[in-house]
This record gives sequence, C-alpha cells and structure tokens, in this order.
Amino acid sequence: MTHREGGRGKGEGWAVRSAPSPFPLPPSPEVVRDPLWNNIRLEPEALAVVDTPAVQRLRYVRQLGHAFLVYPGATHTRFEHALGAYHLACRALAQLDEVGGASAMDPRDARVTRLAALLHDIGHYPFSHALEEAGLPHHETLAERHLTTGDLAQVLDGLGVPAADLLALIQARSASPLAGLVSGPVDVDKLDYLSRDALACGVPYGVIDVDRLLTSLVWRPGRDGAPTVALHEKGLAPLESLLFAKYQMYRNVYWHHAVRSATVMFKRLVRQAIAGRLISADDIAIATDDGLIHDLMQRDLTGLAPALRQRRLAKRALDLAASELPGDPADWPVTDPDLLERVEDRLARDAGLEPNELFLDFPDKAEEPGLADEHPGLAPAALGLMRTARRLRVFVMRPAVPDARRVTELVTMPREDVLEWLGR
Repeated sequence: MTHREGGRGKGEGWAVRSAPSPFPLPPSPEVVRDPLWNNIRLEPEALAVVDTPAVQRLRYVRQLGHAFLVYPGATHTRFEHALGAYHLACRALAQLDEVGGASAMDPRDARVTRLAALLHDIGHYPFSHALEEAGLPHHETLAERHLTTGDLAQVLDGLGVPAADLLALIQARSASPLAGLVSGPVDVDKLDYLSRDALACGVPYGVIDVDRLLTSLVWRPGRDGAPTVALHEKGLAPLESLLFAKYQMYRNVYWHHAVRSATVMFKRLVRQAIAGRLISADDIAIATDDGLIHDLMQRDLTGLAPALRQRRLAKRALDLAASELPGDPADWPVTDPDLLERVEDRLARDAGLEPNELFLDFPDKAEEPGLADEHPGLAPAALGLMRTARRLRVFVMRPAVPDARRVTELVTMPREDVLEWLGR
C-alpha cells in the first residue's frame, strides 16, 4: 500500500459497496506528503487504483533511467510522478469547474481524466525511454496489458471505469474536451516531470509557473461548437517559459553526454540479450530497474552490464551539433534501430573496434502535440529550440578515431543509400 498520513485503526475495514467486490473502496481520502507539491490528496477510487500491483511496480522504476549516474539525486520514480500528475489533473479540473460551471464539464469525463493522469505511465519500461528507442513497443501501447488484466483491471471494472476510455486518453486519441490535460502542450504529465526532474537533479532549468498556467485554463468553443479546454492569453508567457524549460532540460539533463552514453550502452545490452533469447521483451515490459539489471548481469555476454554497474561509460569520439551537418538529418537513426546497429558495427570495424564497442547517438524529440493548432506562433520556435539542442555523438569503449566525415554523411543519407553502403 502507498504510504499515507493517518491510517486505519484496529477494527477499521474497507467501506462495503452495494455489490460484492474483492477490491472495495477505502472509506475516505488520504493525503500523501510529496517533496514537490507538499500534500497530494488521493480520493478513495484513486487509492484503490494505487494499491494494485501494477501501480506499485512503478515505485521501482526510476523516472530518469541512468541520469542518476550524472545527477545523483535523480532516483525519483514513476510512482511519484504518477501521483504528481494526478494531483495536477485534480487542480486543473477544479479550475475548469470554477470558470465554466458544472454544465461545461461532464463529471464522467473528469473522473476518467483524473484516473488517466494517474495511470498514464502504467505501461512504462524500466530505465526511462531507452527501450522504446531500442525498438520495443511504446509504453502507451503496453498500457493496455495492465489496464485489461490482473488486479488493476478488476478494480477499474468495480469502479465502472472503461479501460478503453483510459487508453484513448493515454494514447492521445480521445475526443474528450479534456484530452489535452493528459496529452497536449500544457498537459499535467509535462508540468510534473519537468518540475520534479529539475528538483531531483538540483538544476534550475525546469522551473515553470505551474500556478499561473493552471489558473489560465478556460473553456472555449471548439470547431464543432462544443466547449473545449484552452489557455487564456494571460497564460502565454508561462507557456513560453515551459517550452524553454523543456529545451533546457533536454539540453542539460536528458541529453547530457554521459546520460546518453549510458543509454546507448544499455540499449545495445538489452537488444543483444533479446536477440540471444536470454530475456524476453514480455518479461522486460513488467520488470523493475533493479530486477532487469540483475537479470542482465547474470546473462550478459557483451560486458556492458558490469560496465554500466561500475559507471565505466563509453567516451565521446565525436560530438557535433545537428546544425553542423552537411544536410538535413535522415530519420533512420531514430526510426530503425536494426539499421542503426548495423551501421555502428560497420563503423566500429572501420575504426579497429569490435562489435558492441562503438555507438552512434542522434536522439530526436517530436513536436509538441496540439501546439501548432492551439498556438501556431509558438510551434516553430519550440521545434527550433529542440533542434538546437540535438547533437550527433559517437561513443567508444576504447580509444578510437571514427571517420567523422563518413558519420556525418551517413546520418543525412536515405535508408536505401545506407543499405547500399553497408553492402559494399
């Protein structure tokens, strides 16, 4: 169970619902102490969801993967973040209820939105987004497994909350007027993770005026005339600061060279373990950070697992801003991890290294969902900032000098031309 203030005394039990259920609701709300938002009030239905094994697993999945190797305080978890997103969703819905009245917001939509915010990372892998980069299905896709099976599915069924409605919000395909609170330019996920990550890492880059943003939420007529959530013009300045904070966090934390070194090593380690049938993608999907690294330490044939454990990270042999490339970047380094691995091994051979000793890293971050529609003037600036932060790096496990011109040419070549080069 989650740590809460107060508790149930001797003889206290769960409140009895009208229909028998193996997961009755707690009798009253509880308060969780949080270092970022101070007090987070969890309503009974949220408590029932939190006390399921699927949600409790998130206590053991770090929010920032290997970032703790650079920022020692970055050991906070997806569980803390989930509670924070729920808290901000409750605040946002209270604001919208106040400015719009009960007629503007369907209570059923509000209820599903709160729980979707709480469960938006329910399918998340260990070690942040590294395994999605490695070619495994995105965590939004894996959410279905957790929401439709096991104790969590039974709790949701007992609450009368359709898993399909939660999935539509989590996977950004809902028609709800509240969908932007779960996935949008000012979603509660972003407001919490940027603020929480900056606090944990001890950096000033993710500071956002969350209060101003939340109190700027209003109802506006949508394209079909129905009310939709929008941001009042008084919220544009804090929205700009949010976009800049995100850029700063990517540049200084998420894409820090040592964080990315550990990430590419981990990606190769897991891909090799899956290819060698030493571990399955299904098992990884429900693993925890420590559980997965323990299994990899026992089965690793690459030497990368102990290197990560002892922080013997690959060093930079090439580090260039994306703006220094001779042409527009191709998409295959981001979308085709199989091809990327083949290119890495060819570059390693050409540099006198063995397979698993050279890694090419060129991460990409997509445009903010909904930003171009709602704030078209900000969208190009936001995309430009993220492109400015993007860097092409080659990491090596032993001293070597890769062909820099060849590397920069490759990442601007179409996939077909890269395949032809590999076949020579």
